[in-house]
Amino acid sequence: MSQFIQLHLLTSYPPSNVNRDDLGRPKTAKMGGFDRLRISSQSLKRNWRVSDVFGSSMGENIGIRTKRFGIDIYNELLANNVPEKQAKESAVKIAGVFGKNKKANKNNPLEEFEIEQLAHISPTEKAAALALVDTLVEENRLPTEDELKLLKNESTAVDIALFGRMLASSPEFNTDAACQVAHALSVHSVVIEDDYFTAVDDLNDGKTDSGSAHIGESGFAAALFYSNICINKTQLIDNLNGDKDLANRAIQALVKAAVTVSPKGKQNSFASQAYASFALAEKGTQQPRNLSVAFLKPIDEQDQATAAINALQKQVENFDKVYGDCADARYQFNAIAGEGSLAELLEFVAS
Repeated sequence: MSQFIQLHLLTSYPPSNVNRDDLGRPKTAKMGGFDRLRISSQSLKRNWRVSDVFGSSMGENIGIRTKRFGIDIYNELLANNVPEKQAKESAVKIAGVFGKNKKANKNNPLEEFEIEQLAHISPTEKAAALALVDTLVEENRLPTEDELKLLKNESTAVDIALFGRMLASSPEFNTDAACQVAHALSVHSVVIEDDYFTAVDDLNDGKTDSGSAHIGESGFAAALFYSNICINKTQLIDNLNGDKDLANRAIQALVKAAVTVSPKGKQNSFASQAYASFALAEKGTQQPRNLSVAFLKPIDEQDQATAAINALQKQVENFDKVYGDCADARYQFNAIAGEGSLAELLEFVAS
C-alpha cells in the first residue's frame, strides 16, 4: 500500500502576472461559476525544479531537460579532433538514444543533432554518454549498438523520479511520476486589470517632441492562491531504486521550494515574490483528495487570509467526518498568526 504526502498551500501574490496565457494576460479558470486567477502546474514545477532552493539541496541528482544534447556531443567530438563526418554520425546516434532524430536542415546545420521532443536525461545517463565520447575519441571509431543501449542507466535524478519521464522511442525507460501538482487557483473571484504604461526617450528634450517613445498595456491581478501537491512516497522510493534517504531529501527540497519559490513571470515589473502564508501537510495511506471544494464559494470576507484558512480547516474536518480520518498525521504552519515553522514542516514530511 502506498504512502502519500499531501501539501495544501495558501499563497498571496500582490498585483502581478506570474503566469501568462498566449495573449500575455494572466491565466484564469472558471470555478464555482466565477473567474479565478490560475498558475499552471507546469509553471510551478518548472520554477521549483530549476530554483536555487531545489538545486542547492539536490546537487548532482538533478537531470537536464533538453532537445539539444546531441549538439554538445558533436562539439565535444570536434574539440577532440574527431573528423567531422565521424563526429556527425556518432552525435546523431547518441542523441537518437533519447528520442527521434530531427531531419537535416540546410538553414540550421546543427538541427540534425537535436531530437523531436524534450528528453529528461539523468546525471548518470549524461555521464555515461560523455564517457562513451572519451572512448570513441581514444579508439577513433563509431559507437556500437550495445554501447548505445547501455546509455540508459538506472536513474538517480530526483526531478525525473518526482515528475516522471516519457521517451516515446523507448517506452521501457519511461518513469511514472511520483508527484502530482494541481493548478493553483485563487480562492476568490478576480477581474483582470490593465496597466497602461509609457516609456520616455532620455534624449528627448521635450521641446520639439513631448510624446512618449513607447506606449503599452500589461494585464495583472492580485490573488490568494490555493495549491495542492501530492507525493506518492512509495513510488518515489521505487523510482530512486530503493534509496530512502535520497527520497526524503528530495521531498524536503520540493516542499521547501513549493512554499518559498515563485514563478518568474513579470517579476521585474511587479516584484511579486511570495512565501506561502499557510501550509497543511498530511501523511497516510488513504486515497488523496484535493481541498479546492473549500473555495467553490469564493472567499469575500475582508480578512481574506484568515477566512481562507478557516474554510480549508473546516473542509478537512468535514471530509474526516464523512469518510473517516483522511490522514494518519498532520502538521501545519500559519505565517499570518506566526504559528509553526518551516523547519518543523520539513522534518514532518521526511520523518
